[in-house]
Amino acid sequence: MPKPNQRHFRYMPGLDGLRALAVMAVIAYHLGFGWASGGLLGVGMFFVLSGYLITDLLVAEWQRDKGINLRQFWLRRARRLLPAMLLVLAAVLIVLALFDRSRIPALQGDVWSAVTYTSNWYLIFHQVSYFESFGPPSPFGHLWSLAVEEQFYLLWPLLLLIGLRFAPRRGRLALIILGAAAVSAIAMVWIYEPGSDPSRVYYGTDTRAFGLLIGAALALIWPSAKLQPTLSRSGTLLVDLIGVGGLAAVLLMMVRIDEYDAFLYQGGMVLLSIATALVVAALAHPGGRIGGWLGWKPLRWIGVRSYGIYLWHYPVIVLTNPTVDTNGPSIWRTVLQIGVTVALAALSYKYVEDPIRRGGLRKLWERDGQGIRRPWSGRVRARLAAIFSVVALITFCVSCTGDADNHQVSAKSPPASQESGGLTTVGASKPAQPSPTPKPSPAGKGDTDAPSKVPTATPQPDSKPAEAKPPAKDQGTNPKGGAHPPAKPGTAQGAASGKGVTAIGDSVILDIEPYLEKLLPGIVIDGKIGRQMSSALEVLEQLQSDDKLGERVIIELGTNGSFTKKQLVKVLDSLQDKQQVVLVNTRVPRKWQDTVNKMLADVSKDYPNVTLVDWYAFSEDHDEYFGKDGVHLGKTGSQAYAGLVAENVQAARKEA
Repeated sequence: MPKPNQRHFRYMPGLDGLRALAVMAVIAYHLGFGWASGGLLGVGMFFVLSGYLITDLLVAEWQRDKGINLRQFWLRRARRLLPAMLLVLAAVLIVLALFDRSRIPALQGDVWSAVTYTSNWYLIFHQVSYFESFGPPSPFGHLWSLAVEEQFYLLWPLLLLIGLRFAPRRGRLALIILGAAAVSAIAMVWIYEPGSDPSRVYYGTDTRAFGLLIGAALALIWPSAKLQPTLSRSGTLLVDLIGVGGLAAVLLMMVRIDEYDAFLYQGGMVLLSIATALVVAALAHPGGRIGGWLGWKPLRWIGVRSYGIYLWHYPVIVLTNPTVDTNGPSIWRTVLQIGVTVALAALSYKYVEDPIRRGGLRKLWERDGQGIRRPWSGRVRARLAAIFSVVALITFCVSCTGDADNHQVSAKSPPASQESGGLTTVGASKPAQPSPTPKPSPAGKGDTDAPSKVPTATPQPDSKPAEAKPPAKDQGTNPKGGAHPPAKPGTAQGAASGKGVTAIGDSVILDIEPYLEKLLPGIVIDGKIGRQMSSALEVLEQLQSDDKLGERVIIELGTNGSFTKKQLVKVLDSLQDKQQVVLVNTRVPRKWQDTVNKMLADVSKDYPNVTLVDWYAFSEDHDEYFGKDGVHLGKTGSQAYAGLVAENVQAARKEA
């Protein structure tokens, strides 16, 4: 089993086991496993680990040498982190150049910000949501966390050096660091707006530094070099209880919390960092048994390669996931994705990361310069990363130059949409641009060709009449939060009057608008690209003021992101005097899909005038309904959606 290449520091195998748990949680989250809704917290665990280990090394160097060699520290970090990342960038760009060149121009900013370790601020300034975005996702979207760590590595040694000189007492310096961590945590709480997209506080170095700083403070009060291997029985038990308790808290949060839980940004991540620090403290102590448990060889193997696994997993998932997949997740695809990720990480570690970390390149050039012959395989190993990266960057530049005008995403131009309260007249074939709003990153209509930041399938025309279902009131509830479709759905029969019917929604309602008008002539439709549930109440009030709010209201929202129970309750409370409120759930290949559908199902039960229409279940096994982004609808899907909604309105009228 590989061990750190540092002669002066004690190896702590349990920390590699903790790394393994963290990276497995992140992968489970990105694979969409329901039990890992809080798997994104694995990144927070990495932050605490990094803060502890880096500070522990720097403080030990200060005590040994009475100083810190900043140049050597930064070179070690670059040697450890850069080669593997450049290899991943190169590999992905070459794959895209060979198989999907049109996506490369949209990745220019992602690539350069990754190389300069500014990905998190690039995403913030370009208003790219981590949680709510459409189009093919960037295979480099996960590199924001490496940017946060590298920024820490750049600044922290300088700040720590100043602190050690002017506040030599460890306890006092630890308190100062914890104070800085508190400022960072308060910044997260202060900036975060409940019910809104949390990407700003999730990405920001300022709002995520507390995890790194908590780990750093722990290193000052719990230095690994001064922990004695001998403990009393009660001492060993205490260390183990602290570690097990902290680990239990971490795992519980990963299972119970998701990315939209306001608690996460109002103290939850701080608690996660504290719990992780407790686990790290227990694992670092040589007298505890928990370090041996998490130092289990398979976990250590994964942990040692966790950096490469983290780098490779997201591009592998993004590039192998289909855009439109109404059949649900494939266990074989998931197994393949995990297997390919681990294999690539293992190869990267053996032939790139470890040799370079141990000075392989320097030794190679020195020996070559002295005329010492090396086997061909040795030359290939040592130079592979550099050659591969240069080839990829050349390919990248050529692709950007040749295709930028034809394929560049126009994500920053305003969308051609309206917020009018009257009847909209947007055609089904009119392409729309993504919204520039900093909150969820909405996409345009399903037939747009712009390659924004994830997978693609062209809808198939269908001349058959759209299917429809009876009201969801009389149906059961499926695990995704919607109602089960009937075994034999009916067919929308001709046109019925749309007088007294109002529909509000986002770009999906604009997709179906011409078909819904044919089935319910006279209906008032108010749609806007990127609309969220948070704006629904204001839209309804405006329609009421304009005397355009009917007795039957259709609400199609949730495509662009989740919402809070409070927001939905306010909307439904304002419509309690209406004859019927039709809520349509969503099918969107994003993590908030299940959250939205469950929220709609749970809340709608409390309102007797609400009909829940289950578009999620209705569209199952119908990939042909969807456009290139897997969300917006082609002709067949628009007809089916409109027929489903119209049938529910007509059925409720007959019962009235």
